[in-house]
Amino acid sequence: MTALVDAAGLRPTNASARAAPTARAVRFYVAGGLMDRPDGSGTAATYNYRHLLQLLAIKIRQREGQSLESIKQEFSGVTGDALERRIATSLAPALGAGTAETVAHDDDPARSWRRVDVTEGVEIHVRSDVSAARENAIVAMREAVRAALGREDVRD
Repeated sequence: MTALVDAAGLRPTNASARAAPTARAVRFYVAGGLMDRPDGSGTAATYNYRHLLQLLAIKIRQREGQSLESIKQEFSGVTGDALERRIATSLAPALGAGTAETVAHDDDPARSWRRVDVTEGVEIHVRSDVSAARENAIVAMREAVRAALGREDVRD
């Protein structure tokens, strides 16, 4: 089941990709082999840090439009450290960890541009005096470009 993308191509329309995970969803992921089994069972089941990383990875990849089957294959056998690095790499730009820079132009110092790193070798430039410079718009654009770059049907 692949998440569909809305008409603008910006957000997955699959409700499960947008929604916060429920206990039922976590049990489904465990049963489907996407997450490790918890320690204990029933009401005594406990989840640890690795489970949190697995859940974050699932939700991130769903938001990027990946199917649960492809997510399962991608993260099969991945160590906790590698999983943590992948999540940190995915979340850092969205959290603004040094990815945006404002640059003033010599011809008009009042008009500045934000330079936003998307991924290695790709950046977006947004003039600061337009509505697209809002932080939520910047994050949406970054996610959309990343999703487009990750799609197999995108050609040079």
